Amino acid sequence: MTQKSASLKFIILLGFVSLCADATYEGARSITGAFLGTLGASGTIVELVAGLGELISYGLRLVTGYLSDQTRKYWGITTLGYFINTAAVPLLAFAGRWEVAAGLMIAERTGKAIRTPARDVLLSHAAMQVGKGFGFGLHEMMDQIGAVLGPLIVAGMLYLQKGYYGAFAILVIPAVLGLVILLVAQRIYPNPSEFEPKTFDLKGEGLPQIFWIYLGAIALVAAGYADFPLIAFHFQKASIGSQDQIPLF
Repeated sequence: MTQKSASLKFIILLGFVSLCADATYEGARSITGAFLGTLGASGTIVELVAGLGELISYGLRLVTGYLSDQTRKYWGITTLGYFINTAAVPLLAFAGRWEVAAGLMIAERTGKAIRTPARDVLLSHAAMQVGKGFGFGLHEMMDQIGAVLGPLIVAGMLYLQKGYYGAFAILVIPAVLGLVILLVAQRIYPNPSEFEPKTFDLKGEGLPQIFWIYLGAIALVAAGYADFPLIAFHFQKASIGSQDQIPLF
């Protein structure tokens, strides 16, 4: 097997991991707002929980990315993050209070913050062989397939009258499948850095002005972002569509 074909297989394996993980947590996120509402949470609480989760999901990456580089334990950190990220979702099936559900929602976002920087480093090694744009594009495509499948699975469970708890419980299947594929990929490819033909000595020269303008624009977009759990909460409270239609939105 050539380095290029091995790299492609590695990217596809990681793609399946992301597909399963996205199906798990995006499926849950399509109904968590409405679910918190049924447990007695207010709209303010729903948005605080969702907003705090997103803050942790992105802000904590600065720390976990730094730790990943310092320890070089990319596989270990990736595995830990995926475990927390996906294990928290099926446990929502046992949440009887909004406080418990909120804690699990934040734990899920924390897991994503832990695993994303280290996972992207592993992916970058293989992408050097097949093309960085193609490699990350292939992975993102598989990632987004999972992001669509998850809410569809949840909508199907609600349509079948399985309720929120049944919808969360069924997500244990993609969660476990994703972790199994991750462990298989780690066993087959313990050192993805070997995919890179050589290393380069990089010297930082600062970032151009256009980068900071772009970053500022993205910050403004993020500041005005309404988390879907809050939207789902209001859909449920205002009876906009049936229960199984909310995850379709």
